[in-house]
Amino acid sequence: MSELVLPFVVRIERSDPPTQTDALEAAARAVLLMLTDPRPEWTEAVAAWDGQRIRKVVRRARGAEWRRARKLDGLDVAQGRAELRVYPPILVDAWPPDLARLQVGGTNLEDPDPPPPVAPGTPVVLLSPSADMTTGKAMAQAAHAAQLGWRSLSRRRRSAWQDAGFPVAVRDASPDQWQRAVRAGAPVVHDGGFTEVEPGTATALFVAR
Repeated sequence: MSELVLPFVVRIERSDPPTQTDALEAAARAVLLMLTDPRPEWTEAVAAWDGQRIRKVVRRARGAEWRRARKLDGLDVAQGRAELRVYPPILVDAWPPDLARLQVGGTNLEDPDPPPPVAPGTPVVLLSPSADMTTGKAMAQAAHAAQLGWRSLSRRRRSAWQDAGFPVAVRDASPDQWQRAVRAGAPVVHDGGFTEVEPGTATALFVAR
């Protein structure tokens, strides 16, 4: 079976970029919305992709690039100041021209202020304290962790999370937080090593709350 990838495009305008945390949380929500979207024309591709080694690629766009990207079939996700579009899975070497020309490497954002405390009961994706990643890479890893978290939940908890609109927080983990979550059996992302980190690197994990 040919390998599939889930494409993301995040909007980054020079004058008003999103915060890093908003972009990370938008990516985590986006994969959950794609996995649960009922459109029959996407069902087969999403199921095939979800059944393979999970691959996601985040590209960035602004201005006319973003407007062109929004014309392609996909889902818009807004999270705070972040705007992101996620598309149904495609073959890894068959990107549409309007997405293929977009930049993929070196996407870095900042948080001008510390992110707020996580609301009680909100699931959390923790990013590894020992993996050095760009924002774009971290977005893909946060989305991957959210997907593993979705798989780990019971049908009842999945339904409640979906009904609530998939609230999810993404935070940097301290070494102690990371180790406690690992010991508790949290689902952990081990990266394939295509970009930025070595194969098998633990990059993110999911904590249900």
